[in-house]
Amino acid sequence: MPRIPLGRAALAGLGTLAVVAAAVQPVSAAPRADRAEGPVAHAFSGAAAEYGVPRDLLIALGYSETHLDGHHGLPSQAGGYGVMHLVSNPDQHTLELASRLTGDTARELRTDTAANIRGGAAVLRSYADHAGLSKAERRDTDSWYPLLARYGGATDPATARLYADTVYTFLAKGVTARAEGGERLTLPARKVAPERGSLAPAAQSPDYPSALWVPANAANYAVGRTASVSKVVIHVTEGSYAGTISWFQNPSAQVSAHYVVRSSDGQITQMVREKDTAWHARSGNASGIGIEHEGYVDDPSWFTDAMYRSSAALTASICARYGIPKDRAHIVGHSEVPGNDHTDPGPNWNWTYYMQLVGGSTGGGEVQLGFPSYDTLRSGSTGAQVSAAQSLLNAQGFDAGTVDGSFGTKTTSAVTAFQKARGLGADGVVGARTWTALLSAGSTPALSQGSTGAAVQRLQRALTAALGRTVTADGDFGSGTQQAVRDYQTSRSLGVDGQVGPATWGALQAGR
Repeated sequence: MPRIPLGRAALAGLGTLAVVAAAVQPVSAAPRADRAEGPVAHAFSGAAAEYGVPRDLLIALGYSETHLDGHHGLPSQAGGYGVMHLVSNPDQHTLELASRLTGDTARELRTDTAANIRGGAAVLRSYADHAGLSKAERRDTDSWYPLLARYGGATDPATARLYADTVYTFLAKGVTARAEGGERLTLPARKVAPERGSLAPAAQSPDYPSALWVPANAANYAVGRTASVSKVVIHVTEGSYAGTISWFQNPSAQVSAHYVVRSSDGQITQMVREKDTAWHARSGNASGIGIEHEGYVDDPSWFTDAMYRSSAALTASICARYGIPKDRAHIVGHSEVPGNDHTDPGPNWNWTYYMQLVGGSTGGGEVQLGFPSYDTLRSGSTGAQVSAAQSLLNAQGFDAGTVDGSFGTKTTSAVTAFQKARGLGADGVVGARTWTALLSAGSTPALSQGSTGAAVQRLQRALTAALGRTVTADGDFGSGTQQAVRDYQTSRSLGVDGQVGPATWGALQAGR
């Protein structure tokens, strides 16, 4: 739910901006490709050279907006496209401006990553030219702060500052990210001293002192409530943190949430008082407190530990203040609220971990998911592997009830529903195929020797179930994991390359 439109009002302290295509004069043709650069890195280098915008600034901006993911040309909820989130909606037209400045069609800017990056650079350069930045000032990354604030589209100074501060935080800390095609981009940390001008910071939240306070537009929520607060609703923004805050300040949005949580560090901004009714979940509005989380449902890289911990502390505080039980019947996803057609927070949201952090009914302590082998489980089974199955089912949205290690009627129903959804034999028994599908469920990143992390660990557990032998689940894709992948691919008549792509993930998640 990102971004307020740009064109309706000038941001205080930055002046009125009237940009025409003639304002941009590319400084030179893009340089020849550096053989060490991949296509996305080369696109950033070329756009930086052509339009005289610092390359690192462009990368940090693209990462803060989309994690360098163009989302296959699909728009954000505010009509933003591509890595650089070029916007086309009734009030903001950076996509159309980029088309005039570059000569690329709107379709090319929406769907072609290199064109989109070039378009973002052209828009920024047009802002710089209108602001009168000299060549020397354009080389100084810190001089671009007010222009980034403008690029974010906010009319509120505090929101504009949040947007620009996020970009400069990534510049200061550095970024390592995977772009489309698995290309790895590294942005080294650097010292920054941005020229913030008159942009004031946000105030403190009136309901949750750890949060900031940036009020939503009064047209996007209702004063008061018609029911008592009885649930917390978890959302994913489908856009950036500051962009979502801006969007909730747009009176035409007709949506809002009580809180928004930032991915990188867990920063929280409150936008609607808890005593008032935010418009976030239709039938859940009257009794729910809505928490938006920066990111996209199909990209687990947004769901950081800092975000989980910060959000869980907020949810625990809300539950304590309103007497809400800390369980999955009262802490729910947007998709679980009756009358909604949304899918967030989606399959990549780790409900088990989140509820553990909240202090909820997952049993306390981390649920063990890795075992040397996986037993066949059925009604009447008990123990740690039943807890693992229950936890995995709950995480995928199949309600197995409390994670208590007891395979009862509710767990049987959840297993059967999961099996039907995956096209497996729906017998309510967790055997090798169901274990394989459960353990591999989630995102499907490309993995190969040298990969590390939670996705590798998930792969290793699934291979243990599928192959019937122990594959060490240490999160490190070494030679042993590579051989296990090859063995799995051979036994399932897949292409044998020792790498995990869509075909191998698809087979695992189908329980083959």
